[in-house]
Amino acid sequence: MQPVTERLRNFLQFVAIKLIDDPSQAQLKVAELSPKKLRFKLVLAQADVAMLIGRNGFTASAIRNVLKAAAERAGVQVSLQIHSHEEEAELLARGDGH
Repeated sequence: MQPVTERLRNFLQFVAIKLIDDPSQAQLKVAELSPKKLRFKLVLAQADVAMLIGRNGFTASAIRNVLKAAAERAGVQVSLQIHSHEEEAELLARGDGH
């Protein structure tokens, strides 16, 4: 599973860095939920969250679709969450940040 995870991680890093203004604030977290299920979480500056999600969520939807298509070829299910640092801190404070 490690090679698949690395390929997907590299794809997300490449896309996110190209689409946001402040890559130094970006964090990409990966959680293996089961042997064939991954959760990626992009934590960004607030302004970059809006930029990456795009108008009506179209940009984030396109990124998710490409990510899922690449993962399906390897028999892996993936999800992508996009949060600001503030939202992530709030989730962690509530205990929902796994």
